[in-house]
This record gives sequence, C-alpha cells and structure tokens, in this order.
Amino acid sequence: QVQLVESGGGLVQAGGSLRLSCAASGRTSSTRRIGWFRQAPGKEREFVARIALSGGTTLYADSVKGRFTISRDNGKNTVYLQMNSLQIEDTAVYYCSSTRSVGIATSPNEYEYWGQGTQVTVSS
Repeated sequence: QVQLVESGGGLVQAGGSLRLSCAASGRTSSTRRIGWFRQAPGKEREFVARIALSGGTTLYADSVKGRFTISRDNGKNTVYLQMNSLQIEDTAVYYCSSTRSVGIATSPNEYEYWGQGTQVTVSS
C-alpha cells in the first residue's frame, strides 16, 4: 500500500500562484511515476502533469504547459506542483496519484493509489 497526502490548496486570485505538495509513504519502492490530476464539478478527472521518480522526466497537459511545474524531492518522498498564472478554469480538486507503470501514464486508469485531494479555487 502507498499512502498519498496532498496539501497546499486554497483560494487565490486569478494570476496568482500556489504550490501543492504530495507526500508519499508506505510501500513506495516500486512507485515509478507520480501524477497530478484535477476534477472540477460536473467534469471528469483530467490529467495535469506527471513526473518519473527516476530521471525526473515530466509531462504536462497542454492546458497547463508553461504555467505549472512538477518536481520531486526523492529524499523527502514528496512531489510538488508549482502553479503560476492561475486562471479561473484551474478551479478544481487536485489529486496526486502513484503508479508502478513506466508508460506514458496520463490516464487515471494507469494509477493505483490516490490521495484525498486538495481544493484549489481561483477567483476573478
């Protein structure tokens, strides 16, 4: 089992920034990717970004490319999502997730463990 705990969400004005954290614990040795997803009310969960824990390669959704940055601190078993130039459309519950897959890993179905989510609200 892998436990994931997100933090750092909140209310921010459009154009502002937030940094989300995802702390992993438990059987993390087989984890290969950590992903961030988000889900707005009435919408499906969508891919935001993911990072490979070995090598650090990253992948972003087009909607956040150039504004969000995913990074990791393997010593702390923590992955971060720096979100800049936030837009109202970024409002959602943000989830981090882990997978043993070494594939592209942009679908929620590829991830085995999920955190409880953290709310991000962007106001005008």
